[in-house]
Amino acid sequence: MKVLYRQTTGDDIVRQFRYYLLTAEAPEIALRFREAVRRTIQSLRKNPHVGPRYSSSNPRIQSLRSWPVAGFEAIRIYYALEEDAMHIIRILHGKRDVRRILKSE
Repeated sequence: MKVLYRQTTGDDIVRQFRYYLLTAEAPEIALRFREAVRRTIQSLRKNPHVGPRYSSSNPRIQSLRSWPVAGFEAIRIYYALEEDAMHIIRILHGKRDVRRILKSE
């Protein structure tokens, strides 16, 4: 299965990476986060239906699924499936206004 990324996905990763780099007691946390995202996406690629569907009344985002980043469970990967591709839509921390952000997708 192909994995396709939106520009916003890269922005999300960079934003969270910078946050950990600048605020964490150990900068290695930023590197662990980046690696955890990579490993979690690879795991989803092998078993894409594992993530539950995102609960929303908005038909544009009802098909989204989400799954936590391993070791960083407050951060979830939001993705959509097609027959032969997984589209990574956003990677968001739960403290952000996820519903508002996803509505704009």
